[in-house]
Amino acid sequence: MLELLKGLVAQTSLTLSELQLQQLVAYVQLLDKWNSAYNLTSVRDPKEMLVKHIMDSLAVVPHVQGKKIIDVGTGPGLPGVPLAIALPEKNFVLLDSLGKRIRFLNQVKLQLKQSNIEPVQSRVEDHDPQGGYDAVLSRAFASMTDMVNWCQHLPHQSGQFLAMKGALVQEEIAALPNFVKVVGSYPLSVPTLNAERYLVVLEKNQN
Repeated sequence: MLELLKGLVAQTSLTLSELQLQQLVAYVQLLDKWNSAYNLTSVRDPKEMLVKHIMDSLAVVPHVQGKKIIDVGTGPGLPGVPLAIALPEKNFVLLDSLGKRIRFLNQVKLQLKQSNIEPVQSRVEDHDPQGGYDAVLSRAFASMTDMVNWCQHLPHQSGQFLAMKGALVQEEIAALPNFVKVVGSYPLSVPTLNAERYLVVLEKNQN
């Protein structure tokens, strides 16, 4: 599996050390092991996880700015865990309301010795960050309007919302509330994944 991951990473502009690659594989192995009991992901094949979860998450690496980041509705740690492995100088809060997912993430933190992740069990509206986040990241929100409405208290005044989307839906962008603006939208390239992926970057309007 390590060789397969190396081949996938080689098709991108990412530079990852041997240790980082091993950690990513170890994460997939943990995901696979816990999946049968905890039902963490509908993807069952570890090789598929490398593409649909690891490479998909890593596609946003060039766009993650700042040091303090929250992955909202992280599920089993996507995209937060792969990003934390790839960006060890940044700190990631992994927020989810389900206890079983947080138990899994605490195990990931322990076994991978990943000190820059902090799993937090909370509903997003109840999470009160001190000082706000540089970036609020989401891979699984239903709509961007829901994301920014529920998460508007999370970034600091100049922080960003990073919304990972399966397709760039102009109607969704048009329906955004007035307190945010789109500052960039980027097609994401995921090796061997035959599907559209986009990242939409939003910021709060300065009043």
